Amino acid sequence: MLCKVMTFALSGLEATLIETQIDLSGKAPKFSIIGLPDGALREARYRVKIGLRNAGYYFPYNRVIVHLTPANLRKKGAQYDLPMAMGILVASQQLPNRGIDDVIFVGEMGLDGSILPVPGVIAMVEAAYRAGFKKMIVPKANAVEAAFCDLVQIYPAAHLQDVVAYVINWKSAVPFTPCVKSTPPVDSKDYSGMDYSEIVGQEYSKRAMLISAAGCHHCLMIGSPGAGKTMLAQRLPTILPPLSVSESMETTRVHSIAGILPKGVGLITTAPFRSPHHTTSAIGIVGGGSDPRPGELSLANHGVLFLDEFAEFSRNVLEVLRQPLESGSVTIARAKETVTYPAHFLLIAAMNPCPCGYLYDAVLPCTCTSHAIQSYLQKISGPLWDRFDLQVQVDRVHFRDLMSNSTGVSSAVMREKVLQVREMQKKRWAPYKFSYNAEIPVRLLKKFCAIDATTEELLQKAMEQRGFSARALHKILRIARTLADLDNKEKLSMAHVAEALQYRALDNFQAAVNIPTGLLSKSSQKKI
Repeated sequence: MLCKVMTFALSGLEATLIETQIDLSGKAPKFSIIGLPDGALREARYRVKIGLRNAGYYFPYNRVIVHLTPANLRKKGAQYDLPMAMGILVASQQLPNRGIDDVIFVGEMGLDGSILPVPGVIAMVEAAYRAGFKKMIVPKANAVEAAFCDLVQIYPAAHLQDVVAYVINWKSAVPFTPCVKSTPPVDSKDYSGMDYSEIVGQEYSKRAMLISAAGCHHCLMIGSPGAGKTMLAQRLPTILPPLSVSESMETTRVHSIAGILPKGVGLITTAPFRSPHHTTSAIGIVGGGSDPRPGELSLANHGVLFLDEFAEFSRNVLEVLRQPLESGSVTIARAKETVTYPAHFLLIAAMNPCPCGYLYDAVLPCTCTSHAIQSYLQKISGPLWDRFDLQVQVDRVHFRDLMSNSTGVSSAVMREKVLQVREMQKKRWAPYKFSYNAEIPVRLLKKFCAIDATTEELLQKAMEQRGFSARALHKILRIARTLADLDNKEKLSMAHVAEALQYRALDNFQAAVNIPTGLLSKSSQKKI
């Protein structure tokens, strides 16, 4: 007897409809899976066979052939276990075929017959809706994220017997509905105990964080150890606005595909904050592998990617950042498939100016050789350096500031300003295909970042003296646009452009570090 059960295969963020065909013949018993299965799928023979027996059903003493069509599409993962088990039950007449063709089945089977969670359920639900299906059975652990889309009727199953009960009693079966559609963020960190008011004596750097969050400008911080670079970056999520509906859906899909969406989370509503260690490989950062998975760039989608100890990352890892920073996506090409993941993230990087960390420090002398400093900085190429909108020197905090009872600007005040500027950008850029000031295309700079003749002369002198590239010039204008928005001004003034120039003070930092002696004495140090 032949039975057909519908499910989905994943490729990147997209799900493809798969027809699971199960045929039982009277020949010698054997369980075969065809249709380009991977290793995990081939092992389904054992999971399904033992799971059926332990759930109270028998595995037919026949030759069982499972064909996953289309046959030319590579199948991977364990989400095919449940549709195979249901097909075998129907084909062996242990279960009546009551509307099984109109239902999507997704789930991994345990050896005890339990239904285990699988990644990418949100993408499958959306694909089921587009394909015209109205019912979908998913693992109970995936029920919240699946039902949150509110596109098809979701029936959660913790055990194979639950699935059988649904099929037998469709009329009395009640689909799952989440009680609350406001779920916790995906990031397990608790930011309630973090506030920018805790950081004193770094108002210039906090201003840079405000600008970065308001206009989505990438920021590089350079300073001595203990100056507060990491504290500044870690508190950035406290001033970011909540994600829009479309941003939430896309970000949730990426985390669902990666299989890191925590239990009970239906939708990610806050910007993710990713902080990979500097030993992370290029594949870990950009994504990939034999089974292409999202990397840190995509997991930080519509959120923050914080790279601490920036110069300690290997050069090939840093170079893979260049294209995603411009395109906002990552394309991973393999021999059998090509997948594309979104990568719209805010990059915040922090590094020391030299291996010992005290080059240009106001108190401690640098003990690095000139060659060591040059080698350290050459890990960051000029094109990558140029892609940072804001380049900030974070100085040592004075003792009197640390011991002062006064507090700095709070995250609540900064967040209110960010929300106001984001709302202005939303209205201004609504007719265009971008959302933030950092993304203003060159063709629109003259219209929305117009400056008078005096300001243009100032900008020209700065460009000639500092050797700014065309990209750097455009970034200065975009930063000035954000500064004007923070002041609630429609036109850019000389003050806005002058302040924007201050945040490009490190453009020539690599070239400026040309130390003639082996050691740097404290008296010879100068500020950047």
